[in-house]
Amino acid sequence: MKSVHSNKNIGGNTHANHSAMRLYSNDYERLYLNRNERERFYSQVMKASREIRFLGLILLYTGCRLSEALNITAGDIQWSEGIVAIRSLKKRNTKHIREVPVPFDFLNGLQKPHLGSKQKMVGMSRTTAWRQIKTIMCKAGITGTHATPKGLRHSFGVHCAFSNIPMPLCQRWMGHADMRTTAIYYQIVGKEEREMAERMWK
Repeated sequence: MKSVHSNKNIGGNTHANHSAMRLYSNDYERLYLNRNERERFYSQVMKASREIRFLGLILLYTGCRLSEALNITAGDIQWSEGIVAIRSLKKRNTKHIREVPVPFDFLNGLQKPHLGSKQKMVGMSRTTAWRQIKTIMCKAGITGTHATPKGLRHSFGVHCAFSNIPMPLCQRWMGHADMRTTAIYYQIVGKEEREMAERMWK
């Protein structure tokens, strides 16, 4: 059984571009929201304004980066299909767009009838958006290193692993260039592994 308490196991790849991606800090602090925290974040963000609600839920449901969320326009959303097109900003040399499915319930009530296709869904700076997410986290009682937009991105990857989403699909949704980055999320103790462990406790 793999331990999630060792940085060598979680993101400890010898390649520099992978060692930077980890789910525990150097001080052994968790960097992702767990299932309970995701639910609390959802409950709290649903009380926010339409713009903040969109920002929080797009991060929760797609695992996109904050800068990517802020670049989403009304035209990037296929409202009738429940699909959001996200421009992968880390792929600087190529124009790469990934389509990620989202719940129809998420889109209901968010569409603005007079919004132009090129108009951004969230009209605020990155700093302001980051603070808004931190405020929602605080109201939800989520504190610590993981209480950030990046923590939501990590939680999406972990949630994919818990939900038995095939790794290549998670890789595509998150916009990872290398599957070794995605594989880090699949080292977390999931439901099936816990059920196996529970057999030893009976």
